[in-house]
Amino acid sequence: MAKKSFDVQVIAKLCKACGICVSLCPKNVFDRAADGKAVVSRPEECIGCVSCELHCPDFCVEVMEKEAE
Repeated sequence: MAKKSFDVQVIAKLCKACGICVSLCPKNVFDRAADGKAVVSRPEECIGCVSCELHCPDFCVEVMEKEAE
C-alpha cells in the first residue's frame, strides 16, 4: 500500500502572519517568510492531519490529498 501524499497551499494575500500553522504542524512543513507569512517549505512531510487548515483564522491554508500515481 502506497503512502498517501498531500498538497499544502498557503494563500499569501490572505495570510496575516499569525504563525499558528507554523507552530501547530507536527511535521514542520511550514517556515516563515521575511514578512512573517507562512510558506510551505517541506510539503513532502505533510501527513494530512489538517491541523493547520482547521486552526487558520484567515482560511488561507488548504490541504488536499494527491491522487495516487
